[in-house]
Amino acid sequence: MGTDPGDEAGPCQVSPDSDLGRRVAGRRQELGLTRDDVAGRARMDPGYLEYVESQAGAVSLEALTGLADALGLTVSDLLGAGTERPPGKGPLARGPVLEQLPPAECEEKLAAGGVGRVVFSTPAGPEAVPVNFRLVDDAIVFRTTAGGTLAGAVGSDVAFEVDRIDDARSEGWSILARGVAQPVVDPEEQRRLRDTADPHPWAGGGRDTWVRIPLGTVTGRRIRSGL
Repeated sequence: MGTDPGDEAGPCQVSPDSDLGRRVAGRRQELGLTRDDVAGRARMDPGYLEYVESQAGAVSLEALTGLADALGLTVSDLLGAGTERPPGKGPLARGPVLEQLPPAECEEKLAAGGVGRVVFSTPAGPEAVPVNFRLVDDAIVFRTTAGGTLAGAVGSDVAFEVDRIDDARSEGWSILARGVAQPVVDPEEQRRLRDTADPHPWAGGGRDTWVRIPLGTVTGRRIRSGL
């Protein structure tokens, strides 16, 4: 019997920004299967599979389980393999390909913002601190706490790293930028950044020290399945 969004089989609300559809479509293509192939294995209508691949929404647990079985994965893999699991514990990629990202693609990915890590030196040794960031005028911009360890790196050479890892498919990319951390002290410039490109630190609190890292050397790599 086919599965559709209305089945009473434990509906599972998927976040609107979920990449479930991309995971399903990518795994299907990796295995060289058509939608009809996977739908047949999962005992669902091909039209519903197209729905799952094209958008997030209420997906039944029965459908998720059927898709996971059809694609040789677990439900956890389809849903992202769990944010608490240490990264890099997914299955080995088949025929992995490691390639360099062109500068334009590196900047495109940085322009999406998100969370990255500032790497810098302290008297106690190297530090790596995660920050919410935005890319503004070819510079990484973030906010931190005045007098904190990260604020102490202002004026020195730092590295900035951002990545995305897909454990379920053993794929991902990483970008490394180097530059000098500079303070943003002009009140008008701070106001402009706050109004147009505020990175909104998750940690909250009084993070009113603005820092920019103009992009110097930028390199990126991607690993993907070659099959």
